[in-house]
Amino acid sequence: MRTFHDAKVMATALRTALKDRQCPITHSEALEIVAKQFGLENWNVLAARIDASPSKPEIRFEQTAPILRIFDEEKAKAFYVGFLGFTLDWEHRFGPDFPLYAQVSRSGLTLHLSGHHGDATPGSTVYVTMRGVRHYQRELADKHYPNMRPGLEEAAWGTVMTVTDPFSNNIRFCEPPRR
Repeated sequence: MRTFHDAKVMATALRTALKDRQCPITHSEALEIVAKQFGLENWNVLAARIDASPSKPEIRFEQTAPILRIFDEEKAKAFYVGFLGFTLDWEHRFGPDFPLYAQVSRSGLTLHLSGHHGDATPGSTVYVTMRGVRHYQRELADKHYPNMRPGLEEAAWGTVMTVTDPFSNNIRFCEPPRR
């Protein structure tokens, strides 16, 4: 369905249709007819309405929160909060003895952790673009976590540190080269 935002396209289509029927009109005349079709006095009133309203609704993505499958709540908390230094923002359960669904975050990165079957595939990989990957790698190395000693690798797309959680999910922290 057309809206008044389509007025100029409608006027062009009207001119073309009338020209094909040997009834040519000017573009201005077509705009005046379209304004009348919208119940407005003239093209100036319609043009003012078009200018006063946004042409399209704004679409903006605020944040991405990958969901990672977990199988043991204590191991998940030890890894994400204890080792990686995330904050546990909230936890949710649909009832007693139901699986955990939680959110952890750090420095603008938000991850969802889920014990629910079907929420995510174990062994997934999340790619995170960041700044300060060398400092983060040193911070993690200084913790002497028994199950993970992440290193750094240089790639064409930047410096990468990959960590693997206790559930085989990988997080690739990458600092792209400065340009």
